[in-house]
Amino acid sequence: MSGTAMARRRAVAVTLALELLLVALGFVVAQQVDVDGESKPKPVANHLGPDFVDIRTVPSVPTAPATVPGAASGTFTWDCGRNEIGHRNTANIVMAPGYPGQAHHVHDYVGNVSTAVNSTPRTLARAATTCQNGDRSTYFWPVLRTVGAGGATGHTGHDGEIQVPVELTLTYFGNPKGNVVAMPQQLAGTVGDAVAVTNGDANAAATWTCSSTPERRTTAYPVCPGGDRVLRVYDFPSCWDGRRTDSQSHRSHLVFPSRNGDCPHGTFPVPRLRVTLSYDIPPGVRFQIDAFDGQRNSPLTDHAFVVNLMPEPLMGRVVACLNSGQACREG
Repeated sequence: MSGTAMARRRAVAVTLALELLLVALGFVVAQQVDVDGESKPKPVANHLGPDFVDIRTVPSVPTAPATVPGAASGTFTWDCGRNEIGHRNTANIVMAPGYPGQAHHVHDYVGNVSTAVNSTPRTLARAATTCQNGDRSTYFWPVLRTVGAGGATGHTGHDGEIQVPVELTLTYFGNPKGNVVAMPQQLAGTVGDAVAVTNGDANAAATWTCSSTPERRTTAYPVCPGGDRVLRVYDFPSCWDGRRTDSQSHRSHLVFPSRNGDCPHGTFPVPRLRVTLSYDIPPGVRFQIDAFDGQRNSPLTDHAFVVNLMPEPLMGRVVACLNSGQACREG
């Protein structure tokens, strides 16, 4: 074997050993085209832990399905604040009404200011709201906490400073295959699964991304480029069975459409809710959602709920806007 061939084999062996070392140290190996046109491995730091992923390695999501002529192509956006008032508690009026919840699983709220463990349809219907257009619906999800740099965490896994979003957007979308019908009062919607680590990820649906890469979605915590905001996105189900406002599973009465936008047989398209939360998280700072014991604060367990309490005239405006293809904004 020539000296040149032996040198090449040594170089390959050294490269493989380096890659194995990087993986062991918690690095992600990405491909980069060098100036000479060759594809070479580039280590991307993943020192925050296995639940974090560099957003640059996440593929883009498929484009939205095509909208047929005459379908509901509009959008309706309104302002309910970003929980500047600090409305938080451990209750869950959808999954466990009347139960105070575990002390380390705290929810953030916007909308109805009275949502608590003892809430009833009557108390919710007459309460004040943070929404400027009078929407009394309640929207809630687990709080997000920062828990230190370099993977440092608190002693319990449940502490850390609660982060208030710097921006929060509520938007209703239509349906690409036809018109939408109004949501009834008290209709409950669920996205994600708080126990996805033990249940499996079949219902894991909340997604994360960064402000400069909204087309890249992941169920992991994203490592964003410097200057970016961390985005937390909930896309709710939007195919209603036309009868129930809730169900035993809290899912079967309001389900997701297919990839092309069709609702399953026996269901009707209603306005599709998207909630987007934006956070200023400094680079290198670890963050996590509040979670139940045994779920290791996994991003797979992120979830959110809505209970529709929009006054009927307001819901009527939403439906008319979506079905007429307008881009409406209130507040």
